[in-house]
Amino acid sequence: MAARGSLLNPRAAGGVDPVRHPEALGTPQRTKRGWILLLLTLLIPGGAQVVAGNRGLGRAALRVTLTVWALVVLALVLLVVRRQLLVQVLANTWVQLAGIVVLAALAVGWLVLWIDTFRLLRLRLVAPGMKPLLAFSTVLLLVVTSGALGYGSYAVNAGRNALNEIFAPGPAIEPVAGRYNFLLMGGDAGEGRIGLRPDSIHVASVNASTGSTILFSIPRNFQNAQFTQDSPLWQAYPDGFSCGDECIINHLYVDVMRNHQDLFPGAADPGAEAMMDAAGGILGLQIQSYALVDMGGFSQLIDSMGGVTVTSGGWTTYRGTRPDGVWGNAWWGPGTYDFDGEQALAFARSRHFSTDYSRIRRQQCIQSAMLAQFNPQTLVTRFQGILDAGEQIVETDLPGQQLGTFVGLAAQGQSQGMDRLTIGPPDFLGEDGRFTTYPDFDEIHSRVADMLAEDGTPQAAGAPPAPLLFVDAAAGLRAASEPAASQGPTEDGSDPEAWPAPPTQPDGSEITEEYLMHLEDTWQSGLLEDAASTNHLCVAG
Repeated sequence: MAARGSLLNPRAAGGVDPVRHPEALGTPQRTKRGWILLLLTLLIPGGAQVVAGNRGLGRAALRVTLTVWALVVLALVLLVVRRQLLVQVLANTWVQLAGIVVLAALAVGWLVLWIDTFRLLRLRLVAPGMKPLLAFSTVLLLVVTSGALGYGSYAVNAGRNALNEIFAPGPAIEPVAGRYNFLLMGGDAGEGRIGLRPDSIHVASVNASTGSTILFSIPRNFQNAQFTQDSPLWQAYPDGFSCGDECIINHLYVDVMRNHQDLFPGAADPGAEAMMDAAGGILGLQIQSYALVDMGGFSQLIDSMGGVTVTSGGWTTYRGTRPDGVWGNAWWGPGTYDFDGEQALAFARSRHFSTDYSRIRRQQCIQSAMLAQFNPQTLVTRFQGILDAGEQIVETDLPGQQLGTFVGLAAQGQSQGMDRLTIGPPDFLGEDGRFTTYPDFDEIHSRVADMLAEDGTPQAAGAPPAPLLFVDAAAGLRAASEPAASQGPTEDGSDPEAWPAPPTQPDGSEITEEYLMHLEDTWQSGLLEDAASTNHLCVAG
């Protein structure tokens, strides 16, 4: 009696290959063959066709499979040894376009292989109880594999379109003396406001080689701003932006948009161009690009990243439920917090019983926490949410073709932390302990240049001019090269162990929310300001 063929002895039945001709097999072996074909299509697409179907189709699919595996291995190697290069490549819009096409083609190709594999199963030959299970498994695996690739193609396409809407199509910008200098402005585009008046003004100076970042913060109420040497603003403001209390720097944007757009012919946003010239003049830097962000989008971006963690060294007020259950000014005390977007925004912008300078330090802290949260895992797992939040950027002139470069630098600098300098207290103080209305630009330029030199780019800021006399409305005349009598606190606040103890009640007991509620109800603003006097102390994590 002739022996039946088997999967282990495919030529036992008269030289007939039972994998290709399962009629020669017993029912259990036919069922086993079906499961093996499914596993081959799942793990080695094209393998089922090579052993049981169209060998030409199978070999073509195997070549594609091996190529994909090689690319995945290469990406994993780059993730370990050259993460910045990998991020740069993946953020390139042309690479994304190629990825859209490739993912769609792979989805269709795998779909064809699953349909062909289903044909090769020969369900009529398998055990009756296994027929629905094999059919269901085939459909499920088809949806999981081809569906995932198809959705990946859709997601990359949506992301690419969003990036093209956010970023400008202009030419690439070159680093100046080894640095990229970006002006970052944030505010509320509320009803009745002309444009988006920037309430948050920062310049991020990024080392083009290492990705290390220095954040220079300019108070929104900075007065008597100067401009870069070649700025057309000198035509409208020959003495700088100096017209008294109304001429604080965040009003410059609105004033230019109302009265002096002609100074920047052809500019998409003359107000933003003016702010770049002013920030550059204040710091002694050439600002190459800007981003103007609606604070609502800022909150959404933090949510999309999974929130931020910060440690605060003082009491900070926010709108919430008080200890007595009434809606009003609630307080965050000293401690570590996991903030969502709305909470982080409230913490960064709080100014009740505090100062603009303390608010700036908290803004810097939130920005540092966001940088610490930035990593490839966050980008991959929260990609769509981050893109949706990115569309809340009102405008930017950052060139889209350099997105890969900037994302790569951000990833490279993520592990280095962020240095910071506030153009005001506590980093700059006059002889009376306050920041003067008439800033010493020589001193500002010198401090900025020193920080850039320490970061390895000594030529990024021009040498300060020769010492000049300047007018200090509170302290009279002194030489710009002479240090102020009191420089105020010099610690950068980065070590919570070195922070001073939080303020206490007049009797020495700890401050509580109930105590602060009582002070507010009895209009004791002086004690409230004392309680909030250390809320500028903040670090990420």
